[in-house]
Amino acid sequence: MAVVSIRKQEVGFDKPDGQSVFEAMEYFLKYSRLVTPSDASKQDVMHALGNAVRNRLIDCLIETEQRILASGSKRVHYLSMEFLVGRLLENNIINLQLVDECETAAGALGYSLEELFDAEYDPALGNGGLGRLAACFVDSMATLGIPGFGYGINYEFGLFRQKFSNGYQREEPDHWLIDGTPWNIERPNEKIVVPLYGKVENFEDHNGNQGPVWIDWDVVIGVPHDMPIAGYRGKAVNTLRLYSARSSDEFNISIFNEGDYFKAVEGKISSERISKILYPEDSVSSGRELRLIQEYFLVSCAVQDIVRRHKKQHGDLDSFAEKQAIQLNDTHPALTVVELMRVLVDENSIGWDRAWEITNATCAYTNHTLLPEALETWPVSMVETVIPRHMQIIREIDRRFNLELEEQFPDDMETQSKLSVIGLQSGQSGAATADSALVRMASLSMLGCHSINGVAALHSELVKTNLAPDYNRLWPEKFNNKTNGVTPRRWLLQCNRPLSKLFTQKIGSDWITNLGKLEELKYFADDEGFLASLREAKKTNKLRLADYIQHTSGLVVDTNSMFDVQAKRIHEYKRQLMMALYVAHLYLKIRNEGLELPSSRTFIFGGKAAPGYFIAKRIIKLINSLATIIENDPVVSQQIKVVFLPDYKVSVAEKLMPAADLSEQISTAGFEASGTGNMKFAMNGALTVGTLDGANVEIEEEVGSENIYIFGMTAGEVEHSRVSGRYAASEIYQNDPDLAAVIDALASGTFCPDEPGVFEPIANSLMVEGDYFRVLGDFRAYLDIQEVIGKDYLDQDLWTRKVLQNIAHMGKFSSDRTISEYASDIWKLKAFE
Repeated sequence: MAVVSIRKQEVGFDKPDGQSVFEAMEYFLKYSRLVTPSDASKQDVMHALGNAVRNRLIDCLIETEQRILASGSKRVHYLSMEFLVGRLLENNIINLQLVDECETAAGALGYSLEELFDAEYDPALGNGGLGRLAACFVDSMATLGIPGFGYGINYEFGLFRQKFSNGYQREEPDHWLIDGTPWNIERPNEKIVVPLYGKVENFEDHNGNQGPVWIDWDVVIGVPHDMPIAGYRGKAVNTLRLYSARSSDEFNISIFNEGDYFKAVEGKISSERISKILYPEDSVSSGRELRLIQEYFLVSCAVQDIVRRHKKQHGDLDSFAEKQAIQLNDTHPALTVVELMRVLVDENSIGWDRAWEITNATCAYTNHTLLPEALETWPVSMVETVIPRHMQIIREIDRRFNLELEEQFPDDMETQSKLSVIGLQSGQSGAATADSALVRMASLSMLGCHSINGVAALHSELVKTNLAPDYNRLWPEKFNNKTNGVTPRRWLLQCNRPLSKLFTQKIGSDWITNLGKLEELKYFADDEGFLASLREAKKTNKLRLADYIQHTSGLVVDTNSMFDVQAKRIHEYKRQLMMALYVAHLYLKIRNEGLELPSSRTFIFGGKAAPGYFIAKRIIKLINSLATIIENDPVVSQQIKVVFLPDYKVSVAEKLMPAADLSEQISTAGFEASGTGNMKFAMNGALTVGTLDGANVEIEEEVGSENIYIFGMTAGEVEHSRVSGRYAASEIYQNDPDLAAVIDALASGTFCPDEPGVFEPIANSLMVEGDYFRVLGDFRAYLDIQEVIGKDYLDQDLWTRKVLQNIAHMGKFSSDRTISEYASDIWKLKAFE
């Protein structure tokens, strides 16, 4: 077939053992599933197709590795606690240009490709934007031919599966591996030994030299599972290496022989908890310790593996920083700095100064948050218990740094204290004691890395001026911006076939790997036929989402209504609450005053709240209560409906984003680092309503202020309202009758009569506890801009022209551009030939 000949030409390999996709599927069904094609279930056939595609991936991965080795290219290693890759079957088939052959093979076994795509579980390897960004980045590295290697944890259960019970979020295990996956290739021959606990004692060698030795440690084994990551058209296939934790021994045989089987396997069970779930509950000490162990487990596995592979290829570690780059995706992998120092000093006998030089030149740090509570800290006592040798190294790093600080700021003890790696929690004062001393992971990252980048222009500026001004004074050359991006392969080509097909018909297919080509679409702004095709593509996607909503939630939604969407992790600063209060406002206005909206709306929410985040979970309950009360009101439900999609994940986002008319990006200004949902929605034809926060600022610069709906306080105004002490929630409440009506209804139980008082905590967070995220302060501006949006939507010609201008100016927000900037500016590497 033509598609196969293209594949050969692109990557230079033939079918494994001469098998076609269909032949490989038959072989798998017979010898791995023990079923005939006629008896195979849909799940059997999906796995058969996945394994057939994996065979092609493996050949390409081996060929890619050979080219990297031959070129002697520098490599980048991307460390992240999350890789939210999404379903991979469709993605791999598209990227390998195997659609036609796979469609024929699937059809011969009685299934469409769509049926098999929907049979795949979403890998539960992440939660939100952090993990999805990492997945976009590894896709772009492979597409650009960047020799990249991802490192993460092979979570057995991921975060959790979200269900709703009486409107409340309920968490269930997300056992995504219950039926296996074709994509994880276990590599037990490359396992890593990870030491934990124990103690450090001084040791004198045969030459009389004294040094610390870590002894009596427990052992956890890190077993790698390699996930091939295909670039578009098979230019390269890189590796995402995910580690599972295993006990060093299956069980203690002496205890087993004494008859206590459960105690005998206790160590095995304890070790394997490390890779069970993403982000264990950290409100109790044991959960917090497990999170620390998870982070160290990832770091130790990755660093040891990188060093091992470097020595195998290059012999010694003199060229380590010239041949290896390590990027830390937020502070979770910050212990990389310490682990690399340990491996260099303790295991390879490199002197401290040279080891520090190598470490600093190798490591780079991406900051993702300005929230003080999200900047990780760990009690010194806990670190000392779990990884005692690392705590020694941290103390030495801090001691040497403090000597530098004394020279830089000789009479400024406050600055010295703020910058130290070991200190107090932000906002606390006084001397750190044994009980209060913390290891500040952001400080460790900034000190130990040669590059510190933010992820949007505004965010990067706030990192320098608000989060780390003193570090910026010390090392201004370290700080830089790398605005986030998303891969157009998944977030346009794959998830929005009607739109991507239209684009390819009009401007060719180069936009798939050069998103800037979309700018050519602006020349069709006066082409009525093209504008009508844009609307038709949107309608097709809305019909698809409406079917999904009816299937999952039992609600029938009007596809002629505006689909107004907010889908992201539930957090107060992201202000799902503001959108919910707007829905409540409309309910009261329609119900009590007969308001008629210019256009009907379907409000769609998606996202999970952390299990221990009380207010976020109560906001979910509020949204679901509004959905119920509106659905049961025959008057209000004619104009508005509310849907909360359960268990939001990548496969749900792929249905939701192409169908959205309005994208809600309404975080409190100065709190969102970047956001990537804003980019995905916009390139799929949704207009944005948002604050000047994160990447919204740059989206407005690209699309023009007339094609985006901006409202609310700026980051500077939010900060001023805080430091001036003049922000008064009660005054805003008293001066806005519409707002007062909503708050009163919230507190009175109007929206949940069966549970009076259930929303009092939300009302109190606004009226009593200071409205930290300025929901009330922006509420009137939000109502006003929503009124403009409703009227604009009536004029579909105007709306479509705005949509076109948004799509045509999305080129900047491709992760290909972002990765190219990382490669040239931070990693100092080029694509291999």
